[in-house]
Amino acid sequence: MRLSAFTATVIAWISLLALPAQAEIKINEVTSPGGISAWLVEDHSIPFTALELRFRGGTSLDAPGKRGATYLMAGLLEEGSGEMQAQDYARAVENLAASFGYDTDRDSLSISARFLSENRDEAVALLRQTLHEPRFDQDALDRVRAQVLAGLRSDLKDPNKIASQAFAAMAYGDHPYGSSGKGTIDSVSELSRQDIFAAHEAILARDRLYVSAVGDITPAELGALLDDLLGDLAATGAPLPGPADVAIPGGVSIVDYDTPQSVALFGHAGITRDDDRFFAAYIMNQILGGGSFDSRLMTEVREKRGLTYGVYSYLVPQDLAAVYMGQLGSANSKMAEAVSVIQGEWQRLATEGVTEKELMDAKTYLTGAYPLRFDGNGRIASILVGMQMDDLPIDYVQTRNDKVNAVTLEEINRVASEILLPEKLHFTVVGRPEGLIANQ
Repeated sequence: MRLSAFTATVIAWISLLALPAQAEIKINEVTSPGGISAWLVEDHSIPFTALELRFRGGTSLDAPGKRGATYLMAGLLEEGSGEMQAQDYARAVENLAASFGYDTDRDSLSISARFLSENRDEAVALLRQTLHEPRFDQDALDRVRAQVLAGLRSDLKDPNKIASQAFAAMAYGDHPYGSSGKGTIDSVSELSRQDIFAAHEAILARDRLYVSAVGDITPAELGALLDDLLGDLAATGAPLPGPADVAIPGGVSIVDYDTPQSVALFGHAGITRDDDRFFAAYIMNQILGGGSFDSRLMTEVREKRGLTYGVYSYLVPQDLAAVYMGQLGSANSKMAEAVSVIQGEWQRLATEGVTEKELMDAKTYLTGAYPLRFDGNGRIASILVGMQMDDLPIDYVQTRNDKVNAVTLEEINRVASEILLPEKLHFTVVGRPEGLIANQ
């Protein structure tokens, strides 16, 4: 989104001031007269509202042969609508001191709106025009397409992007997850205006819509806003793809690339967000490689041996597949040893489990860090939509830390033995690692 320095400062200032503490967050479910549901946190201390819309499906909804259409469509939503061409549209948003943002991933299209209370009606009217009357002018399409193509060409030279694509293709095959949602140079080059309109129609529908609002707005005002903004959307969109078959063989694959430092993605099948073992797995991952300098992987790979600046692991519970992954970068001369150490730590945790001290330290960190996520109206609105998409209860913000604290040592060690699969752990390495043998 194009913002002047003044508008960016206004939005940032207001966002930072509107900070309801986690303990004070009260979420209400609002249903508009037209039947649209949303979660609302009222905060009338600042005349500002953050509105978050999310549509399930994301780039996975691309039609066959049209890879990248959804991603390109999202980039064009701010390039004019109704009677406004791109420059007129940008000027109108600027004059309202509003901010609209658009983003896509495999599972969703996100639309974020930030506006002052005094400009709410005008901002919502402009956003409505954006959603219902996009122009997708050919000149704008060509311009944004050129930007996407430049990014794709850059990705071809980025070891991290190369590793991500190679791992995804291996893990998911022909499923949409198996290829980049940005598309390829060939597929994006061939997309037409009609393809962009079709992508818009496929995803912007009420049957996959999730909404939250945080700020200076009442339930009645929000209900009226939702019907005006979203009531005329199509009832249903394109069918969602089926689940991906996760096929990750254990071992090592190497993508040859001339670079002094290799990068690696590693992982195997994971668990879904609604799995009863999720909280135990979440805490277990914090201990193994969750991002802190106290994790086992950081201790063994970085601190003790100096093989990398950083190594991380993370659960990836997507809508259509769940994996457990990690990543690191290491000099070509050190990657083989780093891989061996990670394999050993994966096996050790699976067989020996964690200690009581590790469990308590992880709980302390995770419960203490959680309130820090609620650092502004926009961030809170995004979290609330994510909770809805994950089918979490409306009181989850209050009960989440209790669920973390309820995990026992016996439970976490049982779950570690069940979900850690050392023999299935696969490393996709991009570079020229010395002494590392590919066996896949």
